Amino acid sequence: MLDPTVHRSLAAVLPAASLLTAPEDTKPYECDGLTLYRERPAAVVLPDTEAQVVDVLKLCHLARVPVVARGAGTSLSGGALPNAQGVVLSLAKFRRILSIDPLARTAVVQPGVRNLAISEAAAAFGLYYAPDPSSQIACSIGGNVAENAGGVHCLKYGLTVHNVRKLRAVLIDGEIVELGGDALDSAGYDLLALITGSEGLLAVITEITVKLLPKPQCARVALAAFDDLEKAGAAVGAVIAAGIIPAGLEMMDQPATRAVEDFVHADYPLDAAAVLLVESDGVNEEVAAEMDEIKRVLTESGATSIRVSKDEAQRLLFWSGRKAAFPAVGRISPDYYCIDGTIPRRALPRVLSAIEAWSVEYGLRCANVFHAGDGNLHPLILFDANVEGESAKAVAFGDRILGLCIEVGGTVTGEHGVGVEKLKTMCEQFGTEELAAFLRIKGAFDPQGLLNPGKAVPTLARCAEFGRMRVHAGELRHPDIPRF
Repeated sequence: MLDPTVHRSLAAVLPAASLLTAPEDTKPYECDGLTLYRERPAAVVLPDTEAQVVDVLKLCHLARVPVVARGAGTSLSGGALPNAQGVVLSLAKFRRILSIDPLARTAVVQPGVRNLAISEAAAAFGLYYAPDPSSQIACSIGGNVAENAGGVHCLKYGLTVHNVRKLRAVLIDGEIVELGGDALDSAGYDLLALITGSEGLLAVITEITVKLLPKPQCARVALAAFDDLEKAGAAVGAVIAAGIIPAGLEMMDQPATRAVEDFVHADYPLDAAAVLLVESDGVNEEVAAEMDEIKRVLTESGATSIRVSKDEAQRLLFWSGRKAAFPAVGRISPDYYCIDGTIPRRALPRVLSAIEAWSVEYGLRCANVFHAGDGNLHPLILFDANVEGESAKAVAFGDRILGLCIEVGGTVTGEHGVGVEKLKTMCEQFGTEELAAFLRIKGAFDPQGLLNPGKAVPTLARCAEFGRMRVHAGELRHPDIPRF
């Protein structure tokens, strides 16, 4: 329950409809896209202006009330999980595209603008916003920045961090800061990159300047079928080794393609053990030459069939299956748990084989869909939360996959962030000194640990509780390490 004094203070700076405290009003905010974890907040605030965001943060800072910033709620790592004693600060009303500069090829937008809406608005100038998470029809650009989201075209065009020029944000004490600039580079430490992917731990973003690109003259995608999962994984490395950087390079195994085909009818081969989607874009001559080379490499890698999109409609049809993979799997299972780990491409065959074996061991189906080009895995573990023990098995299965990602030289996240989901595996990936450095950065921005507490970077004490790393008692008491 929100402290009455804090409630009165918030009510004084917000319209009545922008402060929610009744259980029936706050319950819809109890989780994000990762429904395994739920917590009802003490209050939800929906400011209309940056000035109101400043007022809310000042009040919460003064009263030492935790604040969790929230966008569209599509996070898959529990990044927007509320704090029971805190406030959820929703940026859902910040939905304006403030300006588009076709000469500078930039757009200035508010954090609640949908990812896809930027490209739709820029299309009139022959431009688009390159990062395209599969949830782009719903996810907000502020959330993309907070999680450093990727998408099916991040192999060639980069993650969110590579496509943001400037940010305007509010610190926990209400101070407004601007990071980055209109130029390609700015002096001093790269705080713009630090905030991008910081998962709401350092500041609340209120305005974003993104880079726009000219729409390619031509784009074609090859749909390649393989009769063996490991062959498909090896083909990914072969494409990159040939010097080709596709606009997109995605992989789906048979359980995923069958679920997708039944849902959107993307014309996928149902007898294939795995399919690869390899896209080339650019001018017509460049695409034609690169597609010939792609087909050659895929054939030599053991593809049993290769189909190249004949027109834009077929290209979009092929991609519709990959984009709809998550909802498609949701139709065939009461629940699913989406993993997000990244591995070196050379390790794809080994990791896919392990996932297949563990699926049998745990008795849980697993559909694999992922950004194969940059090794970003998204195994979808299917389970039924109403069956006793299945949720725990799904989490254990997922932790094992992430542990293997670390073992083969990868990392526990590629684009979904750490949130609350990967705190244990963060303790495996990073040592005491590294985590302490992360915590000192957090402390520099938010000394009291009020912004999105308990997320992304585990304290050394939490790691000791997990039993995932060796932490000496003296290190836990080190005066330079914030404890939060």
